[in-house]
Amino acid sequence: MKKFLYLFLFIFSLSLVLPSCREQKNDSVEDVADDVGDAVEDAADDVEDAVD
Repeated sequence: MKKFLYLFLFIFSLSLVLPSCREQKNDSVEDVADDVGDAVEDAADDVEDAVD
């Protein structure tokens, strides 16, 4: 169940980042990947706090 929630949060975060990536041509792929990783970690922390 926890893995499913993490997967959902990752896909949701990815869907939020990709449209903005298309709009802004100045961002590099590495910067976008870092932003996605940070968003996933933040979401995972929030879920962990909510479970506790």
